[in-house]
Amino acid sequence: MQFAAAASTATRYIRCVRELGLREPSREQGFGPGSARTLVRSNLRFFLALSFVALALRSAWVVWFPGVVDDSRFYANIAENWLRHGIYGVTNSGVIVPTLSRLPGYPVFLAAIFTLFGIGNFRAVLLVQVLFDLGTCYLIADLAWRLFSSERAAKAAFALAALCPFLANYAASALTETLEIFFTALALDLAVRGLGNGEATTTPARPRLIWLGSGLSVGAAILLRPDGGILLAALGGYLLWLLVRRMRSATSARAILWAGALLTLGALAPLIPWTLRNLHTLHRFEPLAPRYATDSDDVAMPGFNRWVKTWMADYVSVEEIYWKVPGDTLDSTLLPRRAFDSPQQMDQTRDLFAAYNNNHEMTRELDAGFAALAAERVHDAPLRYYLWLPAVRIADMCLRPRTELLPSDPRWWEFNDDHRWLAVSVAFGVVNLLYVALAATGLPRAHKFFGIGLFVLFLLLRSAFLGTLENPEPRYTLECYPVVIILAAALFHPRA
Repeated sequence: MQFAAAASTATRYIRCVRELGLREPSREQGFGPGSARTLVRSNLRFFLALSFVALALRSAWVVWFPGVVDDSRFYANIAENWLRHGIYGVTNSGVIVPTLSRLPGYPVFLAAIFTLFGIGNFRAVLLVQVLFDLGTCYLIADLAWRLFSSERAAKAAFALAALCPFLANYAASALTETLEIFFTALALDLAVRGLGNGEATTTPARPRLIWLGSGLSVGAAILLRPDGGILLAALGGYLLWLLVRRMRSATSARAILWAGALLTLGALAPLIPWTLRNLHTLHRFEPLAPRYATDSDDVAMPGFNRWVKTWMADYVSVEEIYWKVPGDTLDSTLLPRRAFDSPQQMDQTRDLFAAYNNNHEMTRELDAGFAALAAERVHDAPLRYYLWLPAVRIADMCLRPRTELLPSDPRWWEFNDDHRWLAVSVAFGVVNLLYVALAATGLPRAHKFFGIGLFVLFLLLRSAFLGTLENPEPRYTLECYPVVIILAAALFHPRA
């Protein structure tokens, strides 16, 4: 009788885990409630020591290289107007104008910090971001533990995250990246838990709350940056793949559908107040933010942007050409050779530059001229526009030294920068290549673990999206770094 009762209990347990967690946990792999907490407790000195190093590294960036740039001040202006005047808007010629050019996630964060520590206190903002980034390190370690159930892999993941100079650099910059990376890691960690990795769950309510929490984390990422929606696409796509594989099992299919519904609800619900505000205040249906972060009275430049995409391949041109418009002088001598297909195109481009430089404004006529030039170039070389240049932009964002927030010369390969900053550029480039190489080497070992397909899908979708952008800024790939570190940590999993 006791054996029958135990067998019945085990059968109900496995059925419940299959329904709600989508995967049976294995005690041999170290799965079980509280196992991640046990990992930290059993290696307390290691985690405390590296936490101290991580905080020291990030605090050093805050002290010596605090990143408060034009975008930081723009976000702060929105937060200040919101706090003082109750208007979500920007100050334009002394008048506060409602805006929808930026999603409210980061202004809300700034407003909270400014309320506690004083308006304009960027030092407090950066120190709080340092704590968020430390939290990201622990989330990455938890992800490695749940995926690989290996103490060595989890500790390696934590070390790689804690010592990563790029995460530390942006933690000390008043930009959206640190919070975006945190919520990306949180959404993935909760999704892995929802898939049944690393935790034996016996109640129906808990896994459903986990999927809702993953969705809310995605929603937070979207409220910080519109491209946070790529995370929702990756999670939804992976669940769809699981659904197709398990259509024969009604129980599994029902669980996957529940997971997808709760994930979508959590991700999209936070956008409702923002969408309603835009409808009420600005009479526009805008659930995210405009493609080029413009308001209704800003000049759109579709022709110029398309022309840029016919030759843009690296970050240097973003600084030297793309960011100059509007408001600054364009220098045609800085254009690479690939910007022209013929002497006639070179003359047309220089004429357009000269016309723009007269008043540093992009008029409709000028934009139409760039549009005509872009159409000609796309017609003559469609593969270059739709395939080769996007691939080069992706490679540039992934592989170049991540020194855009430092005084380093972006043309580091010319080796004419100050020796100290040239050394920093080369060192950052080597470190970045090391992380990428470790991830590429770890992928073959990681592919056998359940759930790793979600991470690969996220990398592919985000890379494809980044290839469509005119401005290949390396910071846009930082959201991939939790995945890069997870794949690298797979190398530290003991071979069977």
